[in-house]
This record gives sequence, structure tokens and C-alpha cells, in this order.
Amino acid sequence: MNKNYELVLLAAGHGRRMRASRNKILLPLLNKPLIEYTLDVFLKDEYCSHIILVVKEDEVELINELLQQEQISSEKTITIAIGGTERQYSVYKGLQKLKNKTSGIVMIHDGARPFIEQTDIHQLFEEVQKNGAAILGVPAKDTIKAVYPDHTVKITLPRSELWQIQTPQAFGSAVVLEAHEKARKDHFLGTDDASLVERIDKPILVVEGSYDNIKITTPEDMVTGKAILLHREQQKK
Repeated sequence: MNKNYELVLLAAGHGRRMRASRNKILLPLLNKPLIEYTLDVFLKDEYCSHIILVVKEDEVELINELLQQEQISSEKTITIAIGGTERQYSVYKGLQKLKNKTSGIVMIHDGARPFIEQTDIHQLFEEVQKNGAAILGVPAKDTIKAVYPDHTVKITLPRSELWQIQTPQAFGSAVVLEAHEKARKDHFLGTDDASLVERIDKPILVVEGSYDNIKITTPEDMVTGKAILLHREQQKK
């Protein structure tokens, strides 16, 4: 059994849908940059031994300044990796910085998901050690329909079988590296890391997470994010 895991934390997005002049992970959410909330969760996690922060090349200096200015200190090593043109390529570059590429555990998380909780991380960590691949998700609340290009309905999908998949996604390091290498060889671009692991026929367990674990993508998500933070602050009182 592994005593800890390494983290690939993705912060190299462009945030076009946010309609902001800079990377969304640097935008302020209440009193601090969005990425700081995400980092804080993993810095406080005793099972997280190494954080690989994947950033845009032209934002390395900004990120380093943020880490220093906000006095983010920890015994954990934070390694900077330069992202690629697609999320999948950024993950691959982060995986190259793993300390244990053969028998370790790695979690891959979106920096723009600041509301992940340690209880969900720990449950995911427990399950990945049993299964070799585990991802967070929540059951779909809405009816989902497949739709043709002309916007007419093709079919209604069975909601009982549908889950909205989140991050972190956790894998044995050798498993996810094999999946990424195969995807590169096949010129396959997936929507998440689990979709690559599926292609090497590795069973993946879905762990039920929280509906709060949203990804900040649009300006409307910032409003929702502020509401989540304020609600959590009220619960602490």
C-alpha cells in the first residue's frame, strides 16, 4: 500500500470562456486568487507528498511571486512544469516530473476546482490503492439527451447510468503513463485522463463526490463560487 500520492495540478488554462484578460486561476475569489484555495487543500493533506504545478510559460514568474507573496509554505516540494497547447498535453508534461513513475499513485486535478474537500480526496486515495484507477463524480441531476447537429433530439439517455465526472482523478503512475503514451502514439485526444485509461482496458471505479466541486469556467461560476465560500464560512460559525 502506498503511504502517499503525488499531485499534478493543472493551472495552464487560457480561460477564454471566462472572458478575462488573464488566466482565471489568478482571478480573485473573495479575498485571494482562485488557485490558492486549491493549493491550500493539498498542502494541508498529509498524504500529498509532492505537487507538480503545471503553468503557462509566460506566467511562471507570476506564479512564483504568488507563492512567495501569499506565504504559501510547506514541507512539500512544489515543482513547476510548463503546460502544453491542450489539457492532455499539459497533464503529460506534469507526469514527466513524477518522482515515482513505476509504483506510485498520482492524482490529477484542475486548478480551477477550488472547492474539493479532503474527505473526498482521502476516499479517492483509498479506492485507487484497491483498484489502480478511481475518479470522482456525481450522479446527473438533469435529463440528458443526445442531439443531432440541427438541434433535434436523437435519444434520451438513461439518467440512472449517467454521472458528471470531476477531478481529482487518481491512478497508479505506471497505468496513467501507459495510457498517455498510447494516446500520443495513436494521436488520440480525450476529454479527461480517465478516457485515456479506458483505452487500455483498465477498470475505473467512480467515487461519489460533492456537487460543490465545480470547475470555475464562466463568469457565472465565480458568482456560484463566492456563494459556496460564504456558505462554508457561515457553517464554521
